[in-house]
Amino acid sequence: MTDLQYADMGQYWVGIDKMFADVMTPISLTVSEAAVSQPRLQFLSALSETCWGQPLTVRCLSDQSTNVRYGWYKAGGSQDIPLGAARDLRLHCDIVGDGEQYYCRASNSVSSKRSHSVSAQLLRPAEKGCVYILTVEGEHQYDCWDSLRTSTALPQDTTEDRSFFNQSTAVSNNSEINVSLRAWSGMPVWYEALRWLFLASLLTALCLVHRCSRF
Repeated sequence: MTDLQYADMGQYWVGIDKMFADVMTPISLTVSEAAVSQPRLQFLSALSETCWGQPLTVRCLSDQSTNVRYGWYKAGGSQDIPLGAARDLRLHCDIVGDGEQYYCRASNSVSSKRSHSVSAQLLRPAEKGCVYILTVEGEHQYDCWDSLRTSTALPQDTTEDRSFFNQSTAVSNNSEINVSLRAWSGMPVWYEALRWLFLASLLTALCLVHRCSRF
């Protein structure tokens, strides 16, 4: 039996058709909800999208549960703040705050359980193009700077923690420019060749004068 509803509850009769007699047996059917399991969190896009200030949607899922209601909350000091009765939570630069934690709660008429927390770390505040990291409780934290450093389009105004890398890059670029300037500031090749030819001619003339003077 599948897709049972509360309206299906009640007493049923099962009969066995036999010659000269029918055997009838009563069966009582009770329909109840399954308790919710601890919700798991699923990101609908790559976590590295937050490194570029892109919005990210987190989905709350309670497997093997029936008639589940979902709700998202932001952890507060004395009282948690409800963010909406939905399965998905969309995080973006406008609402993400540094150090904030979010979690979802799954519930039905039997039980209620909450998910692990999602922590937000704001690396660069901005209404658009911010840089933030989302970490699920107990899971490994990804590094936005690795994604930014390996990309060909680095965003400007990166965090102060990376200022040393920026300074090193600037010094390296200046050194390359200075080397190029020194290379081009030297004498032309034809001028150097002419100097060597003149020196060779002068030495040859001195040798001839010296030989002639001996005779």
